[in-house]
Amino acid sequence: MALTDTFAELKNIDGEDFKRLGTSPILLRVGLVAIAMIVTVGLIGNFVIKPQYDKLAVVERKENDLRIKFDREQAKAANRSAYVEQLEEMKKTFNVMLRQLPNKTDIESLLVDLSQTSVASGLEVKYFKPETEIPREFYAEYPIKISVTGQYHQFGQFISGLAALPRIVTLSNIDIAEIRTSGQTESTNTSSKLKMDLMATTYRYIDEEE
Repeated sequence: MALTDTFAELKNIDGEDFKRLGTSPILLRVGLVAIAMIVTVGLIGNFVIKPQYDKLAVVERKENDLRIKFDREQAKAANRSAYVEQLEEMKKTFNVMLRQLPNKTDIESLLVDLSQTSVASGLEVKYFKPETEIPREFYAEYPIKISVTGQYHQFGQFISGLAALPRIVTLSNIDIAEIRTSGQTESTNTSSKLKMDLMATTYRYIDEEE
């Protein structure tokens, strides 16, 4: 059958031909079968295969995350003994450092050490004023206001003496000013007395009973 004859038959197709598919032109039957197959494949692909691919992608991502988590946990497990040893060593070091802080009874001896250090530096102590203790998580801060007078080099000796104490002492709010008497000018005496005010803070560990 020539191609022109086929097109002629397609033009002559009417609604009654669909009622007589068995005797309809072969091109119509082939076209209908092809369309039915395409629609069927499309429906299967969209409603059956595609959801499975989406589920597969989700499962693959989850598998990848689980692999990463497994590798991480496996690395931790392999180094667990080293972590435990390191933790125990840190605990021992921490306890040793913690015990270096004075307790309640050592605070009084520390005040004596501070006073003796200032006197040994040749300073005149105006006052030592312990402030209210400030509790922290496992230790407490014990601030002490100090005011001394003397020469600048004596202040240096005093600071060095505090640093050499077996206690942990930090200094803050240091203020140095010249002590002037009536009638004294700035150029009167380069070795005039100076006054130093500062805050010395020491620390003590808090007992479990506290």
